[in-house]
Amino acid sequence: MPFADLGGHAAHYRLAGTPGAPRLVFANSLGSDLRIWDEVTAALAPDFAILGYDMRGHGLSGLGAEAPSIADLADDLLKLMDVVGWPSAALVGVSVGGLVAQAVALAAPTHVDALVLMDTAARIGSRQSWNERIAAVETGGLPAIAETVATRWFSAGFAARRPAEFTGWRTMLERIPAAGYADICRALREADLTEAVGAITVPTLVLCGEEDVPTPPALARATAERIPGARFTLIEKAGHIPGLEHPRAVADLVRAHWKEVAHGR
Repeated sequence: MPFADLGGHAAHYRLAGTPGAPRLVFANSLGSDLRIWDEVTAALAPDFAILGYDMRGHGLSGLGAEAPSIADLADDLLKLMDVVGWPSAALVGVSVGGLVAQAVALAAPTHVDALVLMDTAARIGSRQSWNERIAAVETGGLPAIAETVATRWFSAGFAARRPAEFTGWRTMLERIPAAGYADICRALREADLTEAVGAITVPTLVLCGEEDVPTPPALARATAERIPGARFTLIEKAGHIPGLEHPRAVADLVRAHWKEVAHGR
């Protein structure tokens, strides 16, 4: 179980897939860890080298001395790529992971071969919504919001159709440290890449679940329209984290995007 010292906190990461193959990095959402990608990466493993990691204060990664900004989280990812000896990779990020991927592409475009931005936007939520979320977590911990948040990760009726899976993913959320969750909420509260994303130069695919509430399709599409040459694809019958409901479809979209990128080189 590898860990990396990123200069202030220990980051948990995992390498998988096929060494020497095209490289993919997967960045998780708020309130989750690298396990949300397991079925997606299993489908991609024969064709790609894969790096997954837990964001600060999530999973097995440490908090750090101060609450990070999105720029700090982008720097964490770049440092981790350096630790594993990856000069560049295609970045696949969901929710805040997608916002981090955008920030990496803006700060260090030569390190990014392509982007897959999933259920994310250049600006997510409002100051008021994030302040309310932070207050709820600091008062009642993650269990106070877990049912509502986890429900939004999926399409309507998922919890009734697949109750064991829903309970498992909600439990993962409940076990995230409140301080780590609140820190990422603060980063999201301050982050706004709306004007900046027009400078992204790498091939970009934007995906969104058709039933996503936190970052609805119209918001994700608006971000795609700001990124030169970006394409937008809707994933049917999916909520905020489509890879949990439709891992094969997500893997196929990632693979197809990479093939287009590689063909264009």
